[in-house]
Amino acid sequence: MKLLTDLFTTDYGIMSISGIAFMLCMAAFFIWYFNHKMAEAPPADSKTK
Repeated sequence: MKLLTDLFTTDYGIMSISGIAFMLCMAAFFIWYFNHKMAEAPPADSKTK
């Protein structure tokens, strides 16, 4: 129980939670972004060699 109290009430606990939340949001964004870009059709003027 002391662990949860430290996690949610101290400055280093809140900073840890915010860092983890930021990384999870970044990971979700990059997954969405890369899947969105992979689903796009290539431009019409692209040349393959």
